[in-house]
Amino acid sequence: MKVRLLAATATAVLLAAGAPAPVAAAPTARTAAVTGVSGAVPPAPCPKAPAPAVSRPPRPSPPPAVPEERAVGGPALATAGLVVPAGVPRPPAVTATSWLVADLDTGQVLGGCGPHEYGTPASVQKLLLAATMLPRLDPKQVVTVTDGDMDIEPGSSAVGLVAGGRYRIETVWLGLLLQSGNEAANLLARLGGGPDGMAGGVRAMNEEAHRLGALQTHAVTPSGLDGKGQFTSAYDLALIARACFADPTFRRYALTETHRIPAQPAQRTKGFEIQNENQLIYRYPGALGGKTGFTDLARHTYVGAAHRGGRRLVVTLLGAEPRPARGWEQGAALLDWGFSLPRDSAVGRLVEPGELAASAAATPPALAATGEPRPAAASGPLEDGLLGRWPAAALAVAVLGLAAVALLRRRRAGRRRTP
Repeated sequence: MKVRLLAATATAVLLAAGAPAPVAAAPTARTAAVTGVSGAVPPAPCPKAPAPAVSRPPRPSPPPAVPEERAVGGPALATAGLVVPAGVPRPPAVTATSWLVADLDTGQVLGGCGPHEYGTPASVQKLLLAATMLPRLDPKQVVTVTDGDMDIEPGSSAVGLVAGGRYRIETVWLGLLLQSGNEAANLLARLGGGPDGMAGGVRAMNEEAHRLGALQTHAVTPSGLDGKGQFTSAYDLALIARACFADPTFRRYALTETHRIPAQPAQRTKGFEIQNENQLIYRYPGALGGKTGFTDLARHTYVGAAHRGGRRLVVTLLGAEPRPARGWEQGAALLDWGFSLPRDSAVGRLVEPGELAASAAATPPALAATGEPRPAAASGPLEDGLLGRWPAAALAVAVLGLAAVALLRRRRAGRRRTP
């Protein structure tokens, strides 16, 4: 055990210094939990469609890259480039900065572009809210909207709820998923957040992301409106979408085309009809639904799913521009590509809910997670066979730097959780 701890510490020191770490002789217990399917071709540049130049706010600095998190689902996914199975057709060119296609049922990852690259979610974050709160809230319950629920960014998407209005929770969910209502997101997070209200709801969202294995996801707002330190990845979105589409209530909501928001006589507002904004459900045969998103910072984000030939696939994409094709159209093209692949094609897999938490609990105490909502960046134990491959000087530095590395990791983890 001491030898393993020494080797793991040396790895952390060299990674912090920017030096390449040697390859372990065999997978660790934690690595074994995230290993995917082999057979991917070496990563290559992602096929990109030309997009018009746009002005956007400065992109926020993402958290430091954690090799362990980038390898969730399989080592082939730890790339900023294109990863696809060997011998398959090249995927279509899109404007998205990152994307992933996966099988909802088997969990196989069919391909992706920078699947673990950090991105800003915009309203696709509402899927994490759905995965967290759908099991907690009674859809038949009637609730009252507060002034705090209506505190959203001026000009941002809203379904049209009014303070003091009374609505069934099912109506609020449909307002969230069909029209991307940000006031609906605040209301649902508050209701599901317990005594801490909306703050408790956001905390529950982050806990759910951790449980699902979405280690690169950190929510700051329930709606996906931009917030400091708020990030996700195409891979994480696929995990979250898989959890959503496993819920029959979500599937029904996602395919709902229209819904009537009831009048509120006490507030002197009339009833009105809303329509599903996700064009996939109208224009793509076999569509199962999904979620659109946009902010000036995130650009266009999209999650969509469909079934064909006994298969259910999901596509996730971040950072897209709407020309020459809109987000849902880029998603549809990638779904077509995914359905064209043989059923056994895979470059990795979607981990199961709770899988990473269970493997993390088995790591030695010195390397275990910090206990805070997001897991620490510490690696799991390394095999003893790795020790002989390290220069003696590097090991000496590792031992002397143990305290410094622990402090650095705590500071980095703290920055990643900054709201």
